Amino acid sequence: MRTVEVLFVIVILLGALIITTQFAVLPPPNQAFGTNLRELSQSTLETLDAQGALSETIFKDNSDPDWGDLQKAISASLPPNVVYNLSIYNLSTDSQGVITYQLANSISDAAFGADSDASSIMVTSSDVTFTQDPQKVGESTGKNITLYILNCSDAKGWWITGYSPQTLALDLYNLLSPYFSTTILINSTDQFGDLLDGTSLAGETLDYGVLINTCGEAIPIPSDYANLYSADSYAQYCYVLGQKVNLYNWTYVSIVGYPLYYVTNTVKFSGSDNTWGIYGMVRVGPSGLNAFLEGLDNEYQNPPPTSFSDSGITGTPGVVHFTSHAYNSSNYYGIYPSPYQTSTRALKDSILSTYHLNVQSTDYVFEPVGQWIAGATFTHQRGGAFTAIGLTRIPDIRITCLALLMHFNPKIFRSEFGTSDTSRLVTLQLGQQGGT
Repeated sequence: MRTVEVLFVIVILLGALIITTQFAVLPPPNQAFGTNLRELSQSTLETLDAQGALSETIFKDNSDPDWGDLQKAISASLPPNVVYNLSIYNLSTDSQGVITYQLANSISDAAFGADSDASSIMVTSSDVTFTQDPQKVGESTGKNITLYILNCSDAKGWWITGYSPQTLALDLYNLLSPYFSTTILINSTDQFGDLLDGTSLAGETLDYGVLINTCGEAIPIPSDYANLYSADSYAQYCYVLGQKVNLYNWTYVSIVGYPLYYVTNTVKFSGSDNTWGIYGMVRVGPSGLNAFLEGLDNEYQNPPPTSFSDSGITGTPGVVHFTSHAYNSSNYYGIYPSPYQTSTRALKDSILSTYHLNVQSTDYVFEPVGQWIAGATFTHQRGGAFTAIGLTRIPDIRITCLALLMHFNPKIFRSEFGTSDTSRLVTLQLGQQGGT
């Protein structure tokens, strides 16, 4: 009986095999075991484009001998049993935005049947020059906004390890000046004093200016202001600075660390150090920032108060991350600092209500961590703004640039010129001979 059962099993298996082979559709041998023609076509086009072989040839006259060199390059890139047809199309767009393709040239090495595959790539002429022209900050609202960068030769920096205020000033000038109609380097503390006293430095309008402090946690102080206050009350100077920011509707920018923690003037304080061995500056402490924010908030109080809170208003949230808007702005403006930074001087969010400040959602450079804001532009309800980058040293001024561009949001006008025929579509169709 078992022999009969075995025979039945064998008959059933043989029947299933016969039925399967009758109805199964198998690919031809050249597809089952041959080259993936689409991937080969795409990789060949990308390689030729990266080598410049396409852009240097396809925009030339069809009789140019370079076409022969392109044929040799294609043949050398393909297996011996693969044939090709390279087609080049001109692109044109009508008034309704409809794109049409017109065959400009075609080269091939042999005819092939229906068994083929193709890929395409858009190639730009090597003669084309691309430009981008940034909109000037304030242009869209009719304001002529001046960028002031502190470049004081008689000032020292702190928390800017590896840099000097002057080198940072030059870097900021190169990155930001294209976005402003006027950029002024303030080269001495006396010149800074003239600006604070309302003197135009180059015939510019003082209102709505942007003032970047390159000294890190120290702020340059003119000699007249240093003489006005005693050594234990330089926070009053920070208060007056806050008043000026409100009065002129400036945006004051701190690039790193704890803002206004020291005052610096290498002539006035030649014998004084910041308790860390850097001469030419005097420690103010947390009262400097508290005084500045009070001045920004109470612009009509004159003379300034004589005492300010010395309580710290910064914290250490640690690693902070770009907001989605910062990511988008980084790509838009082509400024690429690391999106992950370490913050040890983030501002407490309680300053928003205490000093009547606002932060728009698009003004946060980093996602807030609990009560801490590591980088943002704070706008006062009655005028003036404060951009604070509360990161640990060493400063990356690209983050400062990004924060300002996020706040003012100037547009970038991109264009191309050089030839009327700037782009062509290139299609490479491949077929396989033999293999069956």
